[in-house]
Amino acid sequence: MFEFLKKPKKNRDLEALMERIDSNMANNYKDAAQEYLKEFEVKLSQLVEAGQLKEDQKKHYEDLLDTYRIRMKGFTHKDQKPYWT
Repeated sequence: MFEFLKKPKKNRDLEALMERIDSNMANNYKDAAQEYLKEFEVKLSQLVEAGQLKEDQKKHYEDLLDTYRIRMKGFTHKDQKPYWT
């Protein structure tokens, strides 16, 4: 009953990476946030390949990865234009 209300069990490693991404985004550390996003993506693919995530966990973290990719598109200092030009 109420299966739709169940949240997938959290993966400690992925949750830690997400905290680092969020923290760096909040502090405008763009390059660091991008690096942690890459680490998140690699760790997620490793866990999926090893079969260590259940299907609902896999979907949950893949959805979060897609959300981060969208939010962080262009979120880099390399694309930032100086205010004096």
